[in-house]
Amino acid sequence: MAKLTEKQEAVRRFIECELKAGRPCPTHREIAAHFGFSGPHGAARHLEALVRKGVLIAERGKARALRLAETFPGLRRPVPAEIPLFGSIPAGFGEDTEQEPDGCVLVDVSTIGFKPTRNTFALRVVGDSMTGKFICAGDIVILEHGPEPRSGDIVAALIDRKTTLKTFVQKGGRQYLKAENPRYPNLIPSEELVIQGIYKGLIRKA
Repeated sequence: MAKLTEKQEAVRRFIECELKAGRPCPTHREIAAHFGFSGPHGAARHLEALVRKGVLIAERGKARALRLAETFPGLRRPVPAEIPLFGSIPAGFGEDTEQEPDGCVLVDVSTIGFKPTRNTFALRVVGDSMTGKFICAGDIVILEHGPEPRSGDIVAALIDRKTTLKTFVQKGGRQYLKAENPRYPNLIPSEELVIQGIYKGLIRKA
């Protein structure tokens, strides 16, 4: 079976989500609107390719009657993983914040680009000091506890007993935290700097 392009796989997933939610197969116009295509013809081309590759099955004589094939030989299936969510982390000035369990986030392993371990955790971002790294308030950052940070890594850190999300910088024997928004100063520890996790990925809700 021919391999799907990235966009074809995205269209297939969109259709799968709609069908699993109990809604009818989306129309060409709905698919075009969802993906920002210039018109329904772009959606039609992707659907034709998915039918041709055996991923979708079209039932003749029925409107909106595309359905997913039961099995897709050679097609990569999403591999879900649960990552514990430990509340929020300030991306601004450090705060006295205790990280408490707050459920889990379910992710597709291929989407985040790595396989989570028992040391992987997630935090919800509050504040805008990391916008220069395209991390915004409301995003969920995925981090890994344990690895030694390298200069330039984004980290969740405890600095003088206050938690924050910043870029870790090491120059010579000095370590400090760098904001990625000029409105915020760098943070230089006066007592301690403990790295709680290294940034691995990001989840953003539309």
